[in-house]
Amino acid sequence: MPHAFCRAVAVVVCALAGNPVLSAEPWEERTPEIGQAGSEVSGLLDAAQLARLTALGEKLFAARFTSLDGNGRPFATQAIVPTRRKHPPAAGEFSRTAGMDANGCSGCHNLPFPGGAGEFVTNVFVSEGFESADFDSTDPQFSNERGTNSLFGAGLVELLAREITEDLHRQRSEARSEAARRGETVRVRLVSKGIDYGFLTVSPDGMVDMRELDGIDMDLVIRPFSQKGVMTSLRQFTVNALNHHHGMEARERFGARWTGTLDFDGDEKPDEISDGDVSALVAWQATLYAPRQAAPENARWKEMAARGAKTFETLGCAVCHKPSLPLSSLSFADPGPFDVAGTLNDRQVREPAIYDLNLFGWAKTLPRNEKGEVLVPLFGDLKRHVMTDGGRETLGNELMAQRFVDRNIFMTAELWGVASTPPYGHRNDMTTLDEIIRAHGGAGRTASDAYQAAEETDRQAIIAFLKTLVIGP
Repeated sequence: MPHAFCRAVAVVVCALAGNPVLSAEPWEERTPEIGQAGSEVSGLLDAAQLARLTALGEKLFAARFTSLDGNGRPFATQAIVPTRRKHPPAAGEFSRTAGMDANGCSGCHNLPFPGGAGEFVTNVFVSEGFESADFDSTDPQFSNERGTNSLFGAGLVELLAREITEDLHRQRSEARSEAARRGETVRVRLVSKGIDYGFLTVSPDGMVDMRELDGIDMDLVIRPFSQKGVMTSLRQFTVNALNHHHGMEARERFGARWTGTLDFDGDEKPDEISDGDVSALVAWQATLYAPRQAAPENARWKEMAARGAKTFETLGCAVCHKPSLPLSSLSFADPGPFDVAGTLNDRQVREPAIYDLNLFGWAKTLPRNEKGEVLVPLFGDLKRHVMTDGGRETLGNELMAQRFVDRNIFMTAELWGVASTPPYGHRNDMTTLDEIIRAHGGAGRTASDAYQAAEETDRQAIIAFLKTLVIGP
């Protein structure tokens, strides 16, 4: 990994290139933490430095942004590609379907703690992501309604995605070399961490046939975030959300480098969010502790949960909801290696910041395998699946494709913490775990049918087991 070669041991904090950080009176209606991280954070952070940065990120996550901060985007849409409106919205800026729709990150990510999920009232509306959709429309037909996902353990998820991406890229490179050496077509199965991503067929001239890929984009980059699996990193997720939900525009995407102006959204607040502000938000999210399995004090519950864990495997739930995935390194580099234009990556900075998750007590409690790899207990597979079929269409409730991912295709939901994040489903419209299990079609149909055909005691045991997967204090 690129960050493995980092030898720096200091944080480099540059002067803020946007709004200067002025001393504020205690009653002023702006967020004092904005700009405190400077414009760039880099190098290997020690425990004290990382604690300061994550504390700043937590405050930014909890902040309620105001117009004095730059909240608002009168001449910009929610599109991830900077897209200008000809006129500001006639009915005011706040809109549930077109955004803005929140004053702060924790307005939606709040259950059971800040950084967690949200209930139905915090649902968000997302469109296909690029500039071509009508992002100014308040018609829900132009967007998909989604529940808010939890961010606990997100740093581990991104590290897993990076390692899998590197594995798949290496396998593609080796297949090209083998096809050239042998002078004949080579067909290879792409597998990483026990997850099957289909096949590549490579011709001797280096051409790659990707028609047999399964659950992944053609660039072989795992995008673990969002319910559709369309966001590569916490950094991309953060930059998108700041603009979409709050009208707070990150300089790395909306600043002069890409748009030719310091005030793309036309609210008279230049360079609203610095690179360092984004880094602080990412650092806090990336170091949020992993959800865990709680041991019930009730003897009957403990017995049923143990039975449910075995039944979960027997009925085939663990085919997609894999109990754990192995992770080689807990060194989180930001910015990362696989983001593209509009989100900083490790080629666009002097060196990334390195956050060592080993510095946190929760990381030290994670189990290891015989190779010393961390076993991340996410109950997922970082892969997209078709979730409907001819007889079961419940989870095909999307109105629009997103980033070329069809309406009925979703990322496997990680089940760690699931007991702490009801309601369920992509739209937060299912109140029980039993309902969402029964709704599985497509790739989840076999396990769902097995669950429905099982004895009532076995079904109850699976629920008892899932109710032990919590986001702890």
